[in-house]
Amino acid sequence: MAVSGRFVALVVFGVAPIVLIGQPWALLAWLLLVAALATLDLLLAGSPRAVRLSRELPARVRLGESVASILLIANPGRRRVRGMVRDGWSPSAVAEPGRAPLDIPAGEQRTITTTLTPFRRGERRAAHVTIRSFGPLGLTARQATMIAPGTITVLPPFNSRKHLPSRLARLRELDGATSVMVRGQGTEFDSLRDYVRGDDVRSIDWRATARRATASGPGLVVRTWRPERDRRVVIVIDSGRTSAARIDNEPRIDTAFESALLLAALASSAGDRVDMVIYDRRVRARVQGATGAELLSRMVSSMAPVDPELIEMDWTAVPALVRSITSNHALVVLATTIDAPGTSRGLLAVLPQLTRKHMVVVASVTDPTVLDATQQRSNRDDVYRAAAAERALLDQSRVAAAVRQLGAEVVTAAPQDLPPALADAYIALKAAGRL
Repeated sequence: MAVSGRFVALVVFGVAPIVLIGQPWALLAWLLLVAALATLDLLLAGSPRAVRLSRELPARVRLGESVASILLIANPGRRRVRGMVRDGWSPSAVAEPGRAPLDIPAGEQRTITTTLTPFRRGERRAAHVTIRSFGPLGLTARQATMIAPGTITVLPPFNSRKHLPSRLARLRELDGATSVMVRGQGTEFDSLRDYVRGDDVRSIDWRATARRATASGPGLVVRTWRPERDRRVVIVIDSGRTSAARIDNEPRIDTAFESALLLAALASSAGDRVDMVIYDRRVRARVQGATGAELLSRMVSSMAPVDPELIEMDWTAVPALVRSITSNHALVVLATTIDAPGTSRGLLAVLPQLTRKHMVVVASVTDPTVLDATQQRSNRDDVYRAAAAERALLDQSRVAAAVRQLGAEVVTAAPQDLPPALADAYIALKAAGRL
């Protein structure tokens, strides 16, 4: 049972004059009258437990996008149900409006539309629906909370896909679709074509040129090369405690997801095979054997429910994890953090095992506020803050130097810049024939 503002106003309306008159029995009679009206109103209210509930909502939505959740409420009873309804979505789903008016005549059905704009990944749930049904006088209401489960999966936003067209154009350049060709250790012969100004003279095929010699003079012929396809790319995402830190209001693990999605889309378009593992001390998600659109679909679906675990990353198991995926030479991308020597000790210990057989790239997010702090030195507090920021940058550079000394590449950038930076590193390795 619930009372409305009308009930309170009615009590106050009658009590004030009676108190001025000073007759105790009149006050008691007025309260009894109000109680009787409230009881009658409650008895005449439609039963909220008699309604039938059903939902219509999409299964998935990208983080930051809005989606409509439709709640169907049918009234099979004989009395009108009039009042309010609240759809019990979790706060992170950001359901608007929070409460909606409800007026369902007997035997009819109404639709309540709620707009969801989630701000967190994963499964957002609605466990119940609360209905408050007022009587004809609007004094009191029956209230009931009924189970009406609903679930929507919030996927990573993949905002970095805006960088994909420009990187695909550079891949097509490498693949021989334009006149700019490359030659590297890991490239293979593609075709012959006429020499044009700007071509590397080392690519001239003198035998083919001699065969094409004519009376008007020889026409130079050059060999074209393209990067090898069907290489292996293994992405290992650290979901340990350091990935829970927020940089520019975004968790490190979300930046790692964005970087992995852009790299996977790029490598898949280049004809390479991409596998992904999210790991801390156990495998949180794994995607293997998928290509094309299925690859990205499986990746975002597996990433959606993963949140960082507040435990240390077990780096000792990573080499065996990579071996379980492929035994051939591969590009192994480790999305983790290299901010401090202490937290990177485990990573540095296992890098020699990985670099012995694979090309390893370590991708780490940097905090732009740390770099900004080094520029502010107007007072004593700013000087101390700048000194701490310089120390943090020095620690990061020391770890990066140690990683490079062990044979791996390092890619560091701010959250918005890390995905395209990792894609550029992949293209550079592809162009150099190091994959």
